[in-house]
Amino acid sequence: MEQRRRQTWSKRTKWVAYMIILVTFWSRASGQFRYSISEEEKEGTAVGNIAKDVGVDKTTLKDRGYRIVYGTTEPPFRVNQDDGILYVNRKIDREEVCDRSKVCLIDFKVVLENPLEVHYVAVEILDVNDHSPSFPEREKSLEISESALPGARFQLQAARDADSGSLSVQQYKLSLNEHFRLEVKDRGEDRKTPSLILQKPLDRESAKTHALLLTAIDGGNPPRSGNMKIIVDVSDVNDNPPVFTQDSYTVQLKENSPFGTTVIQVNATDLDEGSNGEVVYSFGNDVDTRARSRFDLNPVTGVITVAGAIDFEECSRYEIDIQASDKGAATLATEKSVIIHIVDVNDNAPEIEVTSFSRALPEDSKPGTTVALISVKDSDSGLNGKVMCYISQDIPFMLTPSLQNNMYSLVTKLLLDREQQSQYIVTIVGKDAGAPSLSSEKTIHMDVSDVNDNNPVFSQNPYTFYITENNNPGASILSLTARDDDEGSNARISYHILRDTGGTHLFTSFLNVNSENGEILALKGFDFETLKTFQFQVVATDSGTPSLSSNVTVNVFILDQNDNAPVILYPVSSNGSAEGVEEIPRNVNAGHLVTKVRAYDADIGYNGWLLFSLQEVTDHSLFGLDRYTGQIRTLRSFTETDEAEHKLVILVKDNGNVSLSATATVLVKVVEPKEAFAASDVKSVTKNEEENNVTFYLMITLGSVSTLFLISIIVLIAMQCSKTTDYTSKYLQETNYDGTLCHSIQYRSGDKRYMLVGPRMSIGSTIVPGSHANTLVLPDRRGTSGEVRLICGDEC
Repeated sequence: MEQRRRQTWSKRTKWVAYMIILVTFWSRASGQFRYSISEEEKEGTAVGNIAKDVGVDKTTLKDRGYRIVYGTTEPPFRVNQDDGILYVNRKIDREEVCDRSKVCLIDFKVVLENPLEVHYVAVEILDVNDHSPSFPEREKSLEISESALPGARFQLQAARDADSGSLSVQQYKLSLNEHFRLEVKDRGEDRKTPSLILQKPLDRESAKTHALLLTAIDGGNPPRSGNMKIIVDVSDVNDNPPVFTQDSYTVQLKENSPFGTTVIQVNATDLDEGSNGEVVYSFGNDVDTRARSRFDLNPVTGVITVAGAIDFEECSRYEIDIQASDKGAATLATEKSVIIHIVDVNDNAPEIEVTSFSRALPEDSKPGTTVALISVKDSDSGLNGKVMCYISQDIPFMLTPSLQNNMYSLVTKLLLDREQQSQYIVTIVGKDAGAPSLSSEKTIHMDVSDVNDNNPVFSQNPYTFYITENNNPGASILSLTARDDDEGSNARISYHILRDTGGTHLFTSFLNVNSENGEILALKGFDFETLKTFQFQVVATDSGTPSLSSNVTVNVFILDQNDNAPVILYPVSSNGSAEGVEEIPRNVNAGHLVTKVRAYDADIGYNGWLLFSLQEVTDHSLFGLDRYTGQIRTLRSFTETDEAEHKLVILVKDNGNVSLSATATVLVKVVEPKEAFAASDVKSVTKNEEENNVTFYLMITLGSVSTLFLISIIVLIAMQCSKTTDYTSKYLQETNYDGTLCHSIQYRSGDKRYMLVGPRMSIGSTIVPGSHANTLVLPDRRGTSGEVRLICGDEC
């Protein structure tokens, strides 16, 4: 820089010397004259005597037309033609004529005519200190950044002084200031340029402006000066980052808060000004996408609001970096973490999950058997996530907690019975401890599988059936049913008859049972007269493993049919026909017993109830027949006119629906008393023989009946000992029945009433089912729907 200045000064010096030489040479060649005068001289001031200097007689000046030639404007000088002296024509301001030229010359020509003669004149205007230095601006504003370093130069505009040379600005002064000093650079040609030099760093936050006074002083005597006020505005430099008002930000936010809910407002300040102090808020670069989707940040106010679904179970804590940055060219930023703790709300019901489950549980499972494993969870926390499980019904199951949290075992607490309940719907309730509490349910369908723990059960025990004799062989005579409360093969029942291996009841060999439906088939027909009652046992067995069985006693009573005609026991002739001869004295009185017709019917009851009637008689006025006893008696005494022989045909008829009958013929011979006595002896012998035969038959019959009675009584006693309900307890003594033929006892079984009728016996005797008796149906005095069955003995 210094070398360049020296080169410029050398060039200027050479140019001035060259111009002086050129002017001198030109002056000599052209006759140029030069004068000097101070500026601001008054009009009429003498500059010089041109006539004398040119060598012209002043008296000839007028004649030769002596004048000044000066362009188109009025010349600043004039020549007096009388004396040839050059005078100031008007006040000359050097600064106006020459501005700031170092040498101010006014050139003009002096012309002489007749003969023409031209002279060149140069008048140098000498400068006078008539101007004070002045600055282009009275007040100068500078903006200096506070970041400017010491030594920074700030060039100022130089002061202007219309004077030149030594009268121009010679020096500058600066008011005292610790931050600045003045440095002046001399550029030559009266050009001095002042500059402010920063000697101490500025701080806008300490002082925003600095007021300086710059004074320019010229070289006059006395010197003139001019001032310029310099206002230095310290421009802000973004040297202060935003500062948050709090060291930390922590806030709690309830989950499920609605959109737009204000979470927190952060605040930061910046000591800088303008854009450097204008704070803008934004999420830090490290904030994840999830947090950005859940929250919004107002860049101007710093308010954080809810912008997405807040779910504690998804995230219980958010740590968001908030960046506060200014708007300076070189942005400064500060980050602060905002910690948002999500407060759990009880918005999640417990979740119940069956992790292991046995769908079929055997009914013989012991108490404490594990049925299922239950796990429960609640996504909430604290009390909101504490879950209590229980079963809502009164069922034989319970929940037992396991060692692992939120795990339960569903176990049996009682013995199960599939026959009482084959399926359970277990409702497990999970309820948390939140406020308000939330709960959920889980339903488990539990099937109880069957175990063969039930024996077949017959619908009746014992069974009592009444079967009419002469049934068709191979046909079903009765049916048994049993049920089993088990299911499947455990409830599939088969039937069989329990055979008597001892051979006591051989009749069971004539019975067969359908193993599937329990129908009993008789392989032969029954004869009431041979067998009146029998008993056997049927076994029902299920198909379980192991199988279970039950047996039932079946009492069968054979019902009589009128299939036997009456048999005449007396009279009986030697050839077996029912004919007899009776001799009676003629002198017998009325009511004399002639004879008694005796008959027997193997049937019993009404079928064996015999009635006697005279089918044929020679004289109805002589003989009468008792219809019940068969006794033939005389109705009157014999007369001489009555015939000596009479024929009586007696009809013996039973009372069956289809009545069967037999006839007996009695010949009655009327003899004289002596003959009668003789005949009576013979007859008595014969009669004794006949009576002996009849007595023999009656003894056999009564012995058979008695034997059957004894067997029935023994069976009844055995049944009474083994069963709580028997027939003997139902016997009712009928005192109002006055039977002519038989004695009767009534009994009740179920909704039916029975009357047993048999041979005469003591009133305290007992007739039981199974005796040689039959049944007649009679109206029941106790109800319209009941029946009374009359059971009659053999002698009826």
